[in-house]
Amino acid sequence: MTDRLSLLSALRNYKTIYEEERNYAARFIELLQHPHAYHRDHLPGHITGSSWIVNNDGTKVLLVQHTVLRKWLQPGGHADGDENILAVAIREANEETGLTNLTQVGPGFLDIDIHSIPARKDLSFPQHDHYDVRFLFQADDAQELKISHESTDLRWIELRDLEKFNSEKSILRLRSKLV
Repeated sequence: MTDRLSLLSALRNYKTIYEEERNYAARFIELLQHPHAYHRDHLPGHITGSSWIVNNDGTKVLLVQHTVLRKWLQPGGHADGDENILAVAIREANEETGLTNLTQVGPGFLDIDIHSIPARKDLSFPQHDHYDVRFLFQADDAQELKISHESTDLRWIELRDLEKFNSEKSILRLRSKLV
């Protein structure tokens, strides 16, 4: 996913058993026709990249407790014009967790999702959608972690306990793809 064309190609060829993802793929393809799709000021939505990071034995996932959204989520964020969405996901994972030794699992993305972000009155920014491209990584859970200013907490969570932290369908879908 090093450029817009490789992402478009992957989306056109994406096979999934999840109906919502099949619908998302068509919407992603439509969004990517806009020249500013990778910019956070492109409304009503824009491309983001995130990382589903599991430990080496695949029993835990690394989640951040997002300061603004007040949810436990995978690390991720805005592309800010960078069309290499894999690089965006890696950058965001590094910034939000302090991890520098990530190993990508699989050749492409793991999942796609479109989710609504509430309006930010402090920034005068309206409600909008994040078109999130999600990649799977492995990391050693003994590595030192570093909480960023975007989070209030950061921790390795047993996959079997995921619902205690976030039971949203899109998060549980990520876990189901590991089995």
